[in-house]
Order: sequence, then structure tokens, then C-alpha cells
Amino acid sequence: MINLNRLAMFVAVVEAGSFTAAADTLGTTKAVVSFNLKQLEQELGVALLTRSTRRLALTEAGEGFYAECARLLREADAAVDVARSGQATLSGSLRVTATVDYGNRIVAPALAAFARLHPALRVSYQASSAHADLIGDRLDLAIRVGALADSSYRATAIGQFKLLLVASPALLDEQGAPRTPQALAAMPWLANRPGRSDHWRLNDSKGREHALRVAPVAHADTASALLSFAEAGCGVAALPDWLLEEPLARGTLLRVLPSYSLPSQQVYAVYPDTRHVSAKVRRFIDLLRA
Repeated sequence: MINLNRLAMFVAVVEAGSFTAAADTLGTTKAVVSFNLKQLEQELGVALLTRSTRRLALTEAGEGFYAECARLLREADAAVDVARSGQATLSGSLRVTATVDYGNRIVAPALAAFARLHPALRVSYQASSAHADLIGDRLDLAIRVGALADSSYRATAIGQFKLLLVASPALLDEQGAPRTPQALAAMPWLANRPGRSDHWRLNDSKGREHALRVAPVAHADTASALLSFAEAGCGVAALPDWLLEEPLARGTLLRVLPSYSLPSQQVYAVYPDTRHVSAKVRRFIDLLRA
């Protein structure tokens, strides 16, 4: 039977990029890691890594084997967590990723609170505008907002927030405060993605829907960047309510057509579709919901 520790060393080498870095991560020596990788390759009868003086690279066989090893180790960790689920103390590691703004504002503070509750647990947080490969990057959980793309991952809704239409006082003085959706559509707009943010649907106070086609004058891939553009008077922006409390209180931004609303945005916890969902993932999702 293949030694599970050797699989863990192989995965550590791939993720760390070198035998030395993997040894540091595992708390062992480079010689031990190198010996075990050679033994693993001999047992399998294939080369998993190509080695040079400067870098390591996966062979074709190594790429497929790495993905399966990462999945297997995740399953093993989850099975151990299930066995320990009755215990109050969590241990091991919890690796979480989230979109930049929502993650930094909401997820990171929650993860910090979770780490304080479970001091034996090592936590890791990554903020990125791009959707991560949970399996390949050995991430336990992703927090995503908005519509989800079809995938092999599992997802559960954990909350929602509102998008508010805002603009700077200077822009509203210059353009005039819009009083109808048609007047709003004629104003300069800010968008988060080119080509995908020129259609909006608003609901009025009677529940009637109004379709708008707008002309974005600037794009940015984070809500905080759009916030800066909006405060500078570049255009109207639809921004999350959790980002707007301070700008609205300071008066650097004002609500536009406040009697009209945009559809609520969902927040999801996304995680690999494994047989066991680990206790640390389940408990952190519960904390985020709360």
C-alpha cells in the first residue's frame, strides 16, 4: 500500500515549488522529502517530477496524480474532522478564499474571530477577483457573491445584501438629480465588468420593473475602485450596502432614485463536493451566517 505520508510530501513539494520549501512546511529535512519522493516514484514506476538546478515541474503523469492526491488528502482530513466533530476544539488548517472587497470587509474579520475561538486551528485567507481552483489550490472554502457558474462544487446560500445606486454631489449638481429611470439611464455610469454591466432592472415602490440600458464610462474589477470613481464624480455606481455606510454618512456620495431598488445579491459558501464536509468548514459557514 502507498504510504499516505509520501503522498502528502509530494503534494507539499508541488505546492511549495521546491524540496527545501516543502521540508520547511512539513517540519522535516530536505533529505527526508527527497528520499520519500524517490521511493514514491519507484513504487509507482513513473516519474512525477522533472528536476533541474532552477525549478521543478510536474510530468504528465505527475499532473494527474497530483490532482488525485490533493483530493485524497482532503478526504482524509475531512474524515478525521468528522471523527472529531463532537469535540469543541478544532485543529488542523482552514484555507478560505473570497472576492477582494467582500472578503476583506466581511470574511477576513469573521475568519479572525473564528481563529480566536479555535487557537489550535491554523487559518489562511486569500483575496482574489478571480475564482480559485479549490481542488488544485487545496482550498477548503470560497465565499462568492452574485450568480454562481455551474461547477462540480457544492454551494450553500449564507446571506444576501442590497445594491444601492449612488453618485457624488458634484455629479448630481452638474447633471441634475434624476427623477425617472429614463433620466438615470442617460447619466454616465460606472461598471464592474466590460460588456456585462450595461443592462439593469429596477423595481419601483409598487413592484413594477423598469429595464435600463446604460452607457458605462469606466470599469473596475473591485467595488472599492468603483467607490473611488463614484466619489470623484465620474459616474453613477451600483454598490453594496456594506461598503456605503461611511461614504453616505460623510456625504461624499448620495443615493440616487432611492425609491427604486435593484435585485438583492446572494452570498454563497462554495466547497469541494467531497463525501464528508469537515467540521471546521461547517462551523465557519455557521459563523458567517450568524
